[in-house]
Amino acid sequence: MAGSDVKGVRRARPSYPRCFGARCAPALASLAVSGAAIAAEPPAQAREYDLLISGGRVIDPANGRDGILDVAVRRGRIARVAVDIDPARARAVVDASGLIVAPGFVDIHTHVFFGTTDGTYLHNTYEALAPDSFAPRSCTTTVVDAGSSGWRDVALFKAQTIAHSKTRVLAFLNIVGGGMRGGRAEQDLGDMDAARTAAAARAHGDEVVGVKVAHYAGPAWDPVLRAVEAARASGGRVMVDLGHHVPELSLRELLLTHLRPGDIFTHVYADIPGRTTVVDESGRVRPYVLEAARRGVVFDLGHGAGSFVFDQAVPALAQGLLPDAISTDMRLKSLNGAMGDMVNVVSKMLNLGMSLPDLVRRSTAAPAAIIGRPELGTLGEGAAADVAVLRLDTGRYGYVDTRGARIDGDRRIECAMTVRDGRVLWDRDGLNARRYVPR
Repeated sequence: MAGSDVKGVRRARPSYPRCFGARCAPALASLAVSGAAIAAEPPAQAREYDLLISGGRVIDPANGRDGILDVAVRRGRIARVAVDIDPARARAVVDASGLIVAPGFVDIHTHVFFGTTDGTYLHNTYEALAPDSFAPRSCTTTVVDAGSSGWRDVALFKAQTIAHSKTRVLAFLNIVGGGMRGGRAEQDLGDMDAARTAAAARAHGDEVVGVKVAHYAGPAWDPVLRAVEAARASGGRVMVDLGHHVPELSLRELLLTHLRPGDIFTHVYADIPGRTTVVDESGRVRPYVLEAARRGVVFDLGHGAGSFVFDQAVPALAQGLLPDAISTDMRLKSLNGAMGDMVNVVSKMLNLGMSLPDLVRRSTAAPAAIIGRPELGTLGEGAAADVAVLRLDTGRYGYVDTRGARIDGDRRIECAMTVRDGRVLWDRDGLNARRYVPR
């Protein structure tokens, strides 16, 4: 890792040969006696960049970049993005030739709060995952927990998970004070307090980005109305997971009456009980859904373990109803199911016809703006050095929806390296490691 010592020589080393196999033999032989070369390098303290990611295709929609560029990092921030930055100016150099360099992904729909009180697991049925167990390996540097905690336990969430994660963790507060406990607890209108939710959101403004409604099965709009009230009072937005209502609540009323521009309708391509689908039985996107999109309601993918079907996604994409944000609805069942992880969802949408630059935008700058954090999802100079290094592979691949249907694809995106605040969190191929030199 950058800054570590190897037999007294710091990680800052001469650039190793960009070659493979037998082609490296002459260069490796010379490196075996390269002490003089190391001594001739500029002193580490004279180098102005901590990390240089060179020669990759930089896709940075927030700044209108798409081309072969170098990205220099200093003190956890993007210091410079330009052509042919001198590698001698960097302590560590990553060769990103043939790879894609993008802002770190921003996943606005995950579940990462376990929530224990007196040893009792409150959220074990929802299979929360530690952020660092999945996010770095999928090139995700920011996750947003979607309503696992409420005003009663957000402080516990902060102490338990947010404060100890290398991944950046933000949150939507559940309108239910006790959060996503499941069962009758999420049907308790008496625990849906707009004023207390708003107060908690303001008190934890560094982490809280809005208010979540989910899993309520009653016939009333009270949870949505109270969530909107709390979000309005705290300056956030609302995310609504609609479904399982008896009798069914009107999707049209939700989208055109209750949600404000900037509020989020998640699981856009779902087909679940108690909720009207966005695509009707004839295969057409419902006109009022398109009207809601025009008025600024945000449509979040929210793949999850049961909320993405090709019967909805394929015709919706063909008719222009694209997800404003690519997100996973990450939990254990999703991770081990058709969803997989963030790069798998992006790959799936790529093979459904979305372009790579547009997918990067809807996984970085767009979700960052949606949650009111435009300083994320960008490689702009001075921004946090959250970087995804991606590999686009071609071959024969299969992608599955949550009902077990498969499509075949010829492209797959893999996460090669993840950098958050200038620190390498995932490096599958050892791009930032020193090359082994036989003795």
